[in-house]
Amino acid sequence: MDDEAKKRINAVFVVGGVWHDFDFARLEILKLLAEDERIRTRVFEDYDSALPALGEADFLISYTCNVAGSIATQEALKAFVEGGKRWYALHGTNSVLRFLSPEGAEYGELLVNAPRWAPLMMETLGSQFVAHPPIAPYTVEVTQPDHPMVKGVEAFETTDELYLMETHGELDVMLHCEFEGEATGFVEKDWEKARHPVFYKKQVGDGAVLYLTLGHCRGHYDMQGITDYYPEVERCAWELPVFYTLLRRGLDWAKEPALAA
Repeated sequence: MDDEAKKRINAVFVVGGVWHDFDFARLEILKLLAEDERIRTRVFEDYDSALPALGEADFLISYTCNVAGSIATQEALKAFVEGGKRWYALHGTNSVLRFLSPEGAEYGELLVNAPRWAPLMMETLGSQFVAHPPIAPYTVEVTQPDHPMVKGVEAFETTDELYLMETHGELDVMLHCEFEGEATGFVEKDWEKARHPVFYKKQVGDGAVLYLTLGHCRGHYDMQGITDYYPEVERCAWELPVFYTLLRRGLDWAKEPALAA
């Protein structure tokens, strides 16, 4: 057995927050991580508690919503990537959200705001979620068909949250979608026709961030505090084989530096 086959790879997985089925996402991603027996994974619900483990980590993967961490933690996350490590960020990782509830408002009448309260984290990630239109089918286009991360992937339709974002810095976009219209229920609701990144890479110092906006999931009990029982179970892109292809390719990318060391 060669040295690469025996190489242990240490992963930190941050999964948690609000308004999503984190039990489902946690299990699915852990199953993918377990496909490579060299990967040993430590799991945390937020970035603050994960911080000590980052010192031993070869890469970071995250599936969070409304979780940003303290300023010191945001600085540590940036330093982690700048130092040559990789961060594979999924779906709501770039979200900081607050519900605005006018007096007497019912569920479905609340407005969602995206305050710019974690600029360092969003700068590191390369984007901040601002809004999405109501969940409905849309087409994901291939921006760079010859890019190794998406080679062989063709345009596909998904029913998911179409992320409308504020971007930061130069992004190497591999998948995108187009949108024009209203993001109902969000403070920043009016959007002119434009391309929006779906899958991109951002160089940060000697390391990099890979971001995939797809992958919304929600179960009946994931909107507590707003409604006790959410009527629909939403699995969105998780129902598509191409989504798992992108997840696996992202994990292969994330562990590359560990194997090269």
